[in-house]
Amino acid sequence: MKLTEFQNIMPIENIPSVLKYGILSFAMASQVQHSSVALQDVQSVRDGKKVTGGLPLHEYANVYFHARNPMMSKRRGEAHALCVLRVSLRILEIPGAVITDQNAASNYVRFHAPDKIGLLNLETIFARNWKHPENQIEEWKHSSAKCAEVLVPKRIPLEFVEGAYVCNPVARACLIDAGFQLPITIEADLFFH
Repeated sequence: MKLTEFQNIMPIENIPSVLKYGILSFAMASQVQHSSVALQDVQSVRDGKKVTGGLPLHEYANVYFHARNPMMSKRRGEAHALCVLRVSLRILEIPGAVITDQNAASNYVRFHAPDKIGLLNLETIFARNWKHPENQIEEWKHSSAKCAEVLVPKRIPLEFVEGAYVCNPVARACLIDAGFQLPITIEADLFFH
């Protein structure tokens, strides 16, 4: 499997802020008016975590390897108000960037330098289904792996955003109305539609 981009789940109403500031860390975003798709219980865990040898987790802007994951599944009812930003692989070159082998809030997460990307199992991360009805522990592990991330200190500048996905033509129109001028692709399946 060849990695071509990273992905960020973003409320369309935040696009004017993204166009102005880029993709912000949780800490930086808290200083500007924005809408959040973050789950509060997960944010509480992230609030107490620090990247090994790095910053507190909330000081990083984060993107997923694949946005069709448990987080998006939980937000599928809001898909019309969301977009998935396509983020360049070049973010791995930003000083201080870190990759994770699963959700960064996990108790079992491993933080790696970008050159260790080969350690990740992309087949698991990009699997369409992470359910394992016969093995609950395997399902928990796979669910967390589906949420593998790239963490970038402070923010990801707009120059690294290459386009966006939306679930339908209405969301596409809303994204354009928000000022987004990069390529937009309708990809309903990414949003579980």
